[in-house]
Amino acid sequence: MELTFDDAAVAKIQPHLGPDKKLLLTFEDGVGQYSQHAMIHMMIQFTLNVVAQTAPTDGYNVVVDSNLGPILIKDYSAEDLDEHLTVHLNQTLNTMQLSGDGGVIDSDMGFLDFTEKK
Repeated sequence: MELTFDDAAVAKIQPHLGPDKKLLLTFEDGVGQYSQHAMIHMMIQFTLNVVAQTAPTDGYNVVVDSNLGPILIKDYSAEDLDEHLTVHLNQTLNTMQLSGDGGVIDSDMGFLDFTEKK
């Protein structure tokens, strides 16, 4: 499995990255500390998370290669993903779209940097 971020998405995400951080692609199912909510309706939703390199990532046991480096996912979330994935940034709305071989997977993928100071 591989994920390619377009240039605009790279420009949005890159400032949040560094050698002390890692990326997670979180299936929003309400399971785990990085999942924000469980969806009540039957909609697939993902969030791209930036976490500290030392942060616990229990359950994130599959590595996806990307042009931003390795991204960890929960193994069962692969069922909702395709072999070739892309992330496109809609610059007008400042939203990211996750797509695969079969089309759009999440038209408004979230982005959370858990390393930012509140």
